[in-house]
Amino acid sequence: MAFVLVVAGVLGLAVGSFLNVVIHRVPRGESLLRPASHCPQCTAAVRPWHNVPVLGWLVLRGRCADCAAPISVRYPLVELGTAALFVAVAARFGATSPLMLPAWLYLAAIAVALALIDLDVLRLPNAIVLPSYIVAPLLLLPAVVVERDWSAGLRGLLAMAALWTFYFLLSVVYPGGMGFGDVKLAGVLGLYLGFLGWSTVAVGTLAAFVLGGAAGLTLMAFGRAGRKSALPFGPAMLAGALLALFAAAPITAWYTNLLVPDL
Repeated sequence: MAFVLVVAGVLGLAVGSFLNVVIHRVPRGESLLRPASHCPQCTAAVRPWHNVPVLGWLVLRGRCADCAAPISVRYPLVELGTAALFVAVAARFGATSPLMLPAWLYLAAIAVALALIDLDVLRLPNAIVLPSYIVAPLLLLPAVVVERDWSAGLRGLLAMAALWTFYFLLSVVYPGGMGFGDVKLAGVLGLYLGFLGWSTVAVGTLAAFVLGGAAGLTLMAFGRAGRKSALPFGPAMLAGALLALFAAAPITAWYTNLLVPDL
């Protein structure tokens, strides 16, 4: 198991490096392949040895090797955060459900990219969300077929439709607070959460609104937002889904005990 976690961490660093490119270029409609990585200030190409996740930034001391323009600390943080998330997902599924591991690693990767893009530009790009309606089912399919868990697959599809419909109705009733990007993301998250169970769907959905509300109140308390400020909800949706992934069972048990305490 230790070997799996190490591989997941290394893979997470590499994926995190690529996600930095995705986060910067996708909102701008730029190609992910061309041009090669370069400094946005002087356009000088980044040397291959400076592209090593985290270490490259440390060697350069956070500055371009050619023009000394500052390189945001967010780049190594995205790489480290993706690696940590990959290790956590591997620890959750690596031993018990290895066939599901690629699917959840994919979710972790797009969660990092979508959350940061939504924070930057208040948008959840179709270029990432829509392909996930194909990629996610394909990655979950081996677990359904090999383990013959057809009920999990059906539950995932039903939850996908249910959450998409729920968020769509919210966007109609409250268009200023819910964008259609959130609606499309809800379907993807419903598929994943439903695959694990209806209690996971409930926890993930409720957690999104709790986390989103808490973030909004915190920003208002510190004067960073007002009652009419546009705030991204995608990060809260993704954080709620990941929280449910790791803690749906204890949260459900805790809440059930509040309703029906042990006698």
